[in-house]
Amino acid sequence: MAGDTNVERASRLDTATISDALDKLGIAGQCYQITGRDPSFAFAGRAYTMLCGAAANPPGTVGDFIDDVPEGHVMVIDNRGRDDATIWGDILTEIAHRRKLAGTVINGINRDVALCRQLGYPVFSRGNWMRTGKDRVQVEQMNCPVDIGGARVCPGDIMRADADGVLVIPQEHEERVLAEAERIHEAEESIRMAVRGGMSLVEARRQFNYHHLQTRQHD
Repeated sequence: MAGDTNVERASRLDTATISDALDKLGIAGQCYQITGRDPSFAFAGRAYTMLCGAAANPPGTVGDFIDDVPEGHVMVIDNRGRDDATIWGDILTEIAHRRKLAGTVINGINRDVALCRQLGYPVFSRGNWMRTGKDRVQVEQMNCPVDIGGARVCPGDIMRADADGVLVIPQEHEERVLAEAERIHEAEESIRMAVRGGMSLVEARRQFNYHHLQTRQHD
């Protein structure tokens, strides 16, 4: 997201490094089993959330929410982990790509994977299958806290995704998490440079305090 300093900071860090910072600070932000539909997919952006549920009788709809998502944001959909009906497909992918969303994260599944790969539009989910969510899934609430792979995501939280998966940095902790992740990144880069310069890995890890980088802090 242009102009959002902390999103830009997150974009320069990989998820493994941010994950270590989350662990060190005791924050549960890793979205378990939510992976990219292509290993090249990656993004950083702020969350725009949607909670879904089983369709009523008569069924509701998934609506036209995509028109309201701001450019550069991540569409975060909690479909309660359902893997028997999709909540995202080619029309939404095409519109999201055209509207310059950062990506989509789904606690559930999507379909039409070929198009998101063709367009390079990042979709992260529990998997993909072709059966429609029409008359099976409906929107319950927009812009509310949601559960994505065991991590709580609130509107405006930073989402970061890459080949290793996706995680959330809660707004109330983002400065601490990013600062800690940057410190970890710098230490690991120093270790790499030292080893390339001929230092043993044991000595480099000792010198740059490697074994304490991910150790949880206690208040």
